[in-house]
Amino acid sequence: MTTMADVARSAGVSVATVSHVLNGTRPVLPHTRQAVLDAMEELGYTPNTLARSLVTSRTRSIGLAVSAISNPYFTEILQGVEAAALEHGYSLLIADPHDDPEHERKVVQLLHERRVDGMIVAPSADPRELIAYLGRHKVPTVLLDRVVGSSSDESTQFDQVCAESAEPMAQLVTHLAALGHRRIALVAGLPGLSTTSERLTGYRDGLAAAGIGYDGDLVVHGDSASAGAERATAALLSLPSPPTALVTANNAMTIGALRALRDRGLSVPHDIALCCFDDFAWADLFSPRLTAIAQPSKDIGARAVRVLLDRLDSPDRPASTLRLPCAFVHRTSCGCEEQPPGPEQSVRSGDPARAERAVQREQPVQREQPAGPGKPGGRAEPSALDSPTQSLTSVKGTVS
Repeated sequence: MTTMADVARSAGVSVATVSHVLNGTRPVLPHTRQAVLDAMEELGYTPNTLARSLVTSRTRSIGLAVSAISNPYFTEILQGVEAAALEHGYSLLIADPHDDPEHERKVVQLLHERRVDGMIVAPSADPRELIAYLGRHKVPTVLLDRVVGSSSDESTQFDQVCAESAEPMAQLVTHLAALGHRRIALVAGLPGLSTTSERLTGYRDGLAAAGIGYDGDLVVHGDSASAGAERATAALLSLPSPPTALVTANNAMTIGALRALRDRGLSVPHDIALCCFDDFAWADLFSPRLTAIAQPSKDIGARAVRVLLDRLDSPDRPASTLRLPCAFVHRTSCGCEEQPPGPEQSVRSGDPARAERAVQREQPVQREQPAGPGKPGGRAEPSALDSPTQSLTSVKGTVS
């Protein structure tokens, strides 16, 4: 087996110089460093990661704790984290906290016990135990996607990376209002999450900007899950005056909302317009194609890694919160053509036929004799990685 001494002889340097190149413990001249790297490549030398960690007190590993890893949004974040970590020579240990505060604290503790250099965590709706543990043990951490309120002194010590939420949500609402809708409903996420409260704020801001009063009956919580959104959407459709437009606050809830609309025999956008927060790979394949807010998920993951590595290099610098902009992806589920209409092309002024349909949709639905699906004037009643990533499956089993 090739040793560090073999590399040193081949490169014409000392063993100490090879160690400095591998561990970054002292600056090495560029040509000397390259000679060492070339010798390692030629001889097929593989560094002993465990031995290096004893010298540097670093394992060159990052702990990643995010819930719902199967969600396409978090999958793309994971891809961004993984790519950036690999670029900088770090491996990942991954755990799923299941959005449960107690489980969250346990998996973070287990990641910490694996001696990761730092962590990237998407906090739960109640992250108090998480924040207390990370602060008590001074674990370098970046909070991802969901921010922790600055009112807590403990939270201000952590860097945070997320997307904008309020303004993009307001954009969806004002877009629907420009199409003539006055009863615009929101299927909101899990209460307690910062993304839920921020998107609710954006929803209210959008209504206010359009001169529409807030109606609490039009806001339901789908708990950030498909099944919850299906139930919540069914409740909206059962209102005496149901919404004519619907906004879902994440991609999983969009699927649940679509199921509820299908079960009622409703057509998007003819019977009800739909916009969603979170774009995903197959949103363009739905008929109609889904109008959505696209979050820069891969960039969020990559930025979180870079912020964490900066923290490791400069542990005493002030914490910061980085918010990345989203993109409005206009398609057809909102009820207009590929390009959003200008003010003069709004539903009520530019398309009399569509405006008439919008007015009709805003009238209370007569339910004494509901019609079947597709029949005029009625709504049907509902029918019943090849990578250096290490999964903590065994860890999850330990703490389940």
